[in-house]
Formats: sequence, structure tokens, C-alpha cells
Amino acid sequence: MALIGPLFSACVLYNTAHFFRIAADTTMSLVRLEQLIATYSIWLGRIAAALFLALLLNVFIDVIMRYLFNDVSIGMQELEWHLYATIFLLGVPFALTAGGHVRVDLFYERASVRRRAWINLIGTLVLLLPFALLVFWYGVGFAWDAYQLGEGSGDPGGLPYRWIIKSVIPFSFLSIAIAGIGLALRSINILRGVYDNTPDTEDQPLS
Repeated sequence: MALIGPLFSACVLYNTAHFFRIAADTTMSLVRLEQLIATYSIWLGRIAAALFLALLLNVFIDVIMRYLFNDVSIGMQELEWHLYATIFLLGVPFALTAGGHVRVDLFYERASVRRRAWINLIGTLVLLLPFALLVFWYGVGFAWDAYQLGEGSGDPGGLPYRWIIKSVIPFSFLSIAIAGIGLALRSINILRGVYDNTPDTEDQPLS
């Protein structure tokens, strides 16, 4: 009977330590997953930046050919909006991760860090993810139809394989959903006290 007390205390201490170890592992897993998603979005941003340089070069060549050599290329003109659309679609997940997206909530900037985290978490789960996944779902069929039809430009000399640019739409919105999951994880980590409660904690991009 004299051993029951010490054994009970040992069991309580072991279970408490085991609980905190699981909690710590869970926290680190959430942080690592958040950082992995952030890295993915950052690479999309880098690709968008590289495509922006390609767009500038394309416009430069198009202008030179038009005004110096009187040569107009429909394919070059179509490539401009193909590149522009891709830059925009790939840039949205990066902007979401980096906190560079436009906010229209008048109360957000004056809210505390935890309240901002709640706004981001609820907004992501209720608005962002359903919309992004819905567009992704219908975008796959949109691109697949273009592929099956062999859709190309309707203008002479235009670009073929229009399914390529159309497939960027579902890819982009799937990436937006992934970035949204990263935003939700960051909000959860803020609410769990993983990050310091500085005013701009939730808007700082991850390296």
C-alpha cells in the first residue's frame, strides 16, 4: 500500500511528460508543414518574377520588329497575354503567403495579433479554400476540353495548344488552396503561441 502513492505520482509525471512531448512534436510538425508550403509559394513567386523578365523581352522584341522592320507577329502578341496571365496566376499564391494581398477589412489593421489570426483562419476555411477548390475543380474540365478539342488560336499565325495556358488556371487555384492551408497553419501556430505576439507576425513572409 505504501508504494501506491509513489507509483501513482510516477504515472502522472510520465503521462504529463508524454503529453507535452506529443504537443511539442505536433507543434514542430505544424511549423515544418507551414514552412514547406511557404517555400512552395515562394518558388512560384520566383517563377513569376522570371516570367516577368521574359514578358519584358517579348514586348521589346515585338516593338522592335513592328516599328523597325514593319513585321507584326500574332504569336508574339498572344504570348504577351499568355505570359501576363501566368505571372498573375502564379503570383497570387506568393502574395498570399507573403502577406501582400489586398485586404478590405477596415477593422483588421486595428485588431490584435490573435484576433487577426482568428480572422485569417476563419476567412481561409470559410471563404478562400471553398472558392479556390471550386475553381480548381471546374478549371480541370475547362483545360481538359481544350486539350481534347486541340484548341488553338483563332487568328492566323497565333499560338497553338491553348490547353497549356488554360491548365495554368486550375494549377494556380490549387496552389492558392495550398497557400491558404499554409495561412491557416500560420494562424493556428500564432494562436498556439509559437510566434511572438508582434503586430506584424502573421504578415511576415517565411524564408
